[in-house]
Amino acid sequence: MNTCTEPRSISLVDGRLAALVWGRDDAPTWLALHGWLDNAATFSRLAPLLVKQLDIRIVAIDFAGHGQSEWLPPRVDYALWDYIHDVLDALDALKLERATLLAHSLGAIVASVMAGTIPERIERLWLIDGLAGLLTTSTEHTVVQLRNGILGARRRPSTPPRYERLEDAINARVAGAVTPLDYDTAAPLVVRNLEEHAGSFRFRTDPRLLRPSLVRFTPEQVDVILAAIEAPVGLIEAEQGILGNRPHGVKARAQVRHLARHVLPGGHHLHLERGHVARVVDVIVSAYAGSA
Repeated sequence: MNTCTEPRSISLVDGRLAALVWGRDDAPTWLALHGWLDNAATFSRLAPLLVKQLDIRIVAIDFAGHGQSEWLPPRVDYALWDYIHDVLDALDALKLERATLLAHSLGAIVASVMAGTIPERIERLWLIDGLAGLLTTSTEHTVVQLRNGILGARRRPSTPPRYERLEDAINARVAGAVTPLDYDTAAPLVVRNLEEHAGSFRFRTDPRLLRPSLVRFTPEQVDVILAAIEAPVGLIEAEQGILGNRPHGVKARAQVRHLARHVLPGGHHLHLERGHVARVVDVIVSAYAGSA
């Protein structure tokens, strides 16, 4: 059983995608998908524990435009469904016909959309505080969404800020977080996402990720996609997360046929929070112990 806690860095798809790997190369492989503006380091506290307990290999990729992966070419939009190509490219590069996906937030949305549309490549889903249905636009708001997306794409991006110290960059990430994020939880994400230039630091993230989407799925489209998921789904929600009993969360969960829901203490990044990651591990490991 592999007990190594330090990941190895690899590149996939001719260097287009960067990734972190935990576990031995011949172990059963899970592919891990991070959240919006995060990167593979989001699994740096969860992956070593799962590898030790389940004797698996976890490969966590940086989505295009995130972390240390390459940006998309100019004039190309970061559409939600295009992240599925990152997943498929990574699976192909790793020679995996089917795999379990371990996914957080945006990654969980991508994973659930992929499971509904390309089920033959999915063994199982472990979704952490995320599920398709969170990012939709009703039909009557199509014009506004498209207008905002077009104008946003034509707007000149602002110059990324520079930080004299690593601590300043981490504090900026905490201050700008969409969901509450403390310094200790943000630190691994920021370290992987920084580049040093002329004695200061700046984020590697593609600024285009901050633009509004051109189009989004409608709620009705997401309902159909979720209902088409064939794989078992383990949904781990945070008590202070983004799903809960909000209408979109309730509706999305109701569409998935084979869903086991677990609500745990913690915030949106509970899998990276030192005080809560162990409970995430317990839920996942218990599911496999119960099926043995």
